[in-house]
Amino acid sequence: MKTIEVQQLVQKFSLEVLAGADRLNRPIIKARAYRPGLEFVGYFDYFPQEHVQVLGRKEITYLHSLTEEERNLRIGNIVKYHPPCFIVTAEQEGLKYLTKYCEQECIPLLRTKEKTAPFLSMLDAYLLKALAPEIAVHGVCLNVSGIGILLRGKSGVGKSETAHTLIRRGHRLVADDIVVLKKLSAQTLLGSHNEKTKEFLALRSVGLINVVRLYGRKAFQDETRITLDIELTKWRDNELNNELELTPKFTEYMGVRVPHIEIQLQPGRDAAGLIEAAANSWYLKQQGYSAVEEFMKRLEME
Repeated sequence: MKTIEVQQLVQKFSLEVLAGADRLNRPIIKARAYRPGLEFVGYFDYFPQEHVQVLGRKEITYLHSLTEEERNLRIGNIVKYHPPCFIVTAEQEGLKYLTKYCEQECIPLLRTKEKTAPFLSMLDAYLLKALAPEIAVHGVCLNVSGIGILLRGKSGVGKSETAHTLIRRGHRLVADDIVVLKKLSAQTLLGSHNEKTKEFLALRSVGLINVVRLYGRKAFQDETRITLDIELTKWRDNELNNELELTPKFTEYMGVRVPHIEIQLQPGRDAAGLIEAAANSWYLKQQGYSAVEEFMKRLEME
């Protein structure tokens, strides 16, 4: 199970540390933050104690409205569950009572200037990616006309060279050689790099190039949703694949099914152009258009 530390939230969102500065190494294992509500009135049957707890203006205003005795009781009941940390939004003040309990229980208390709703959206998005299950695969990841593509094939088949051609045509590199795949949901797979190979593309007979230095910022992006899995293979004379519409195939990564296409290579064949065609064809199918259906209708009209 992946984890991150509270310290990473402090750095990512420039959070102010009000308490528990020596406990910022506490682990976070859940991908969504939680705003306690019913817990302040004593209902804890389904309290997600392993989640980051966010206290907005509504929660803090409620605590301010209580007597000191009631407030101590409500806060004491929550901190005893030892969530990873508390984050107070909208730079709210008057938190001495909350600071006291967090210090006693060694729980980081953090504060942000951001309002609750936008901060929760940013926090959840960050946690979802940071804690997503991931694997590393050999290949190249590209964004072709807005379509995320995982380009695979045996070593030396021409993946990086094909990627270079696509980049020169205005498409974007995400990762070369090692592609990090993150599972964001049962249907969503995110492709990214491993930081070390960021912006680099390895070309046989040429060596390592930095696509941003050569072609500008438009030649690279950090991540993309994987939409197509394309495998480059050597040409096989007995498998020409001339059907009007190929039977759909899929590749599965961590339980996420991705449409799979095999492109056979031979000298003079425009692999980059075929990948562009595959990406655009997939997009049109998502819009409800089928070239095969239109072709068959034309035949029927004769």
